Amino acid sequence: MTEIIETLWIEMPDGIRLAARLWLPDGARAAPVPAILEYIPYRRRDRTRPRDESMHPHFAEAGYAAIRVDIRGYGDSEGLAEDEYSDQEIRDGHDVIAWIAAQDWCDGKVGMFGKSWGAYNAFQVAATRPPALRAIAPVMGTDDRWREDIHFYGGCLAGDNFWWGAIMQLYNAMPPDPEIVGAETWLRMWRDRLEGMRFWPAMWLEHQTHDDMWRRGSICENYADIEVPVYFFGGWADLFRDTPFRIAENLKVPVKVLMGPWAHLYPHEGSPSPKADFVAEVIRFWDHWLKGEETGLMDEPALRFWMQDGVRPAGVQKERPGRWVEAATWPAPDIAERALWLNDGTLGEAPGDGAPLSVCSPQTFGAAGGDMCSFAIPGDMPADCRADAGGAMQFRGAALTEPLEILGQPAIDLTVSADRKQGFVATLLVDEAPDGAQTLITRGFCNLTHRHGDTAPTPVVPDEEMAVRVPLHGIGYRVAPGHRLVVQIASAYWPILWPAPEPVTLTVAPGRSTLRLPVRQATAGTPQPRPLPDPPDRRGARRVTQVREGSMERSVHTDLTTGETLHRFFLDGGVFGPVGDIRLDDIGTVLSDVSDRRYSIHPDDPLSAKAVMEQTSGFARDDWTAKIWTYAEQRASETDFHLTARIKCWSGDDLVFENEEHFTIPRNGM
Repeated sequence: MTEIIETLWIEMPDGIRLAARLWLPDGARAAPVPAILEYIPYRRRDRTRPRDESMHPHFAEAGYAAIRVDIRGYGDSEGLAEDEYSDQEIRDGHDVIAWIAAQDWCDGKVGMFGKSWGAYNAFQVAATRPPALRAIAPVMGTDDRWREDIHFYGGCLAGDNFWWGAIMQLYNAMPPDPEIVGAETWLRMWRDRLEGMRFWPAMWLEHQTHDDMWRRGSICENYADIEVPVYFFGGWADLFRDTPFRIAENLKVPVKVLMGPWAHLYPHEGSPSPKADFVAEVIRFWDHWLKGEETGLMDEPALRFWMQDGVRPAGVQKERPGRWVEAATWPAPDIAERALWLNDGTLGEAPGDGAPLSVCSPQTFGAAGGDMCSFAIPGDMPADCRADAGGAMQFRGAALTEPLEILGQPAIDLTVSADRKQGFVATLLVDEAPDGAQTLITRGFCNLTHRHGDTAPTPVVPDEEMAVRVPLHGIGYRVAPGHRLVVQIASAYWPILWPAPEPVTLTVAPGRSTLRLPVRQATAGTPQPRPLPDPPDRRGARRVTQVREGSMERSVHTDLTTGETLHRFFLDGGVFGPVGDIRLDDIGTVLSDVSDRRYSIHPDDPLSAKAVMEQTSGFARDDWTAKIWTYAEQRASETDFHLTARIKCWSGDDLVFENEEHFTIPRNGM
């Protein structure tokens, strides 16, 4: 019988208390057990409660004390939030592990896991080497905050820097629960949070180069800091697709990797399918490293990847056919590089010649791109790349006569010139079917002002040739016989990338650039990987009632009278889908979330770019109601970014906080 403690207080050395929820296996107080920690800001009391209950009770059933802790300044935890992955957050994480190890129900051994934010700080806390920490299982996070976070892609400013910062604008404004912190205390705590808030998109834009802010928390700065075994879980539809290759190559501890076809979801909830039983898999990992049991997991090949078959392009992918393949090490011995030359509109086995090719992409190029990080919400995956193809240079390969399996991180070594002092290259690797349909395989970007390094932008010399490498995101993908590889090169990619200040023309000379593919070679007699069965349905533990239907809109609209294009993503129900209002039945709280994200631009004018995010969030229970409204906006001139942040908060019908801020931040190569 599992004992559940709804709220447990963990006091930090400075007196601040962090709120936690604990699941204890039967008998743990008499016979201590190892503990599993998840440490994130997303409110264990309500916002992640259903997800937590799909994992933590099962860890307890397997003989672990499972503990879910809210970061300082979030949920019911005291103190104020400073930034993602702050020094204080990581010190607190280190101290939480020491506190757990000292409890009478813990045998002194602790494991740590988490998805996204929780993956980041699992790496980062491990790098502080807490003595009790024995293993970590990061899910969909990164070792490098500059190269592979939501802020910059290839040195280019990501639209996600604004969008995700606006999400955190809302989360940073959420109140503690008066039932937990006290009816006399909650409003004071809430006001302290609101008055101490900073607008993170503006704060992050103060750091447009690879400086100490991004080095903080990037374990790639010193892989030797990680001294515990790592099991990394990721997905090809997620953002973090390069980290598994880097950590497999660079960490000196035992490393396991499982990369499925999934969006930004735990594998047991994974979409596209097939799902994998994350709970059972990670318990095997904990059993080996925290209990010393021989589960056989570490005897298997260290790296497992879902080799995706090609599919028809669509913004909704519920299933990705394919098969599991394995490797013992990375780089894997069965991966060989294949070079294809970008010639006169073709991809060739040898360099060709011809007249230079040029393109000045419309600022709307990228409309088929979906999101860089899918949440498996309908419409957020890339659509048919033909929708954009007219705005790019295209290089088409010959029809394949046999399958081609790509596994790893492709790259393009590009010789290019630009006619402006600032600009970037967007590159897409595409699978073209015999009927012409184009499915995105992977993509990558390069800020040309970062060609000599990403710490000090260097203006482009107009029309001077530059040799740059454009890394493409890691992928496992099988191109079928009869299909062709296509490379698209563009000078814009909206709304995934914020545009350069002026329209840019790129010029490429044929026969002087190469696509470099990591190609998996067929090997006879390779044993089949251990099957990963579908996870059991654990939704029965989630006591949730929908009290109001949600809705969503995801659209690209062109105003034919003005030429302006608007991307709109309206979601009534939070980040993960149109769930409307839901009641958490065991605590009686009704949650509501509505967001409206809008990106607009004119095809001829990069300075017309505008991003807006408007959100509301509500909490209701008995005689307690709280509501938050936030508004965020970003524009740019030739020289500066201009941001606006507004917020209003109500307790019942009373307005308890209102604020408006404006920011002007110089552009620095962005």
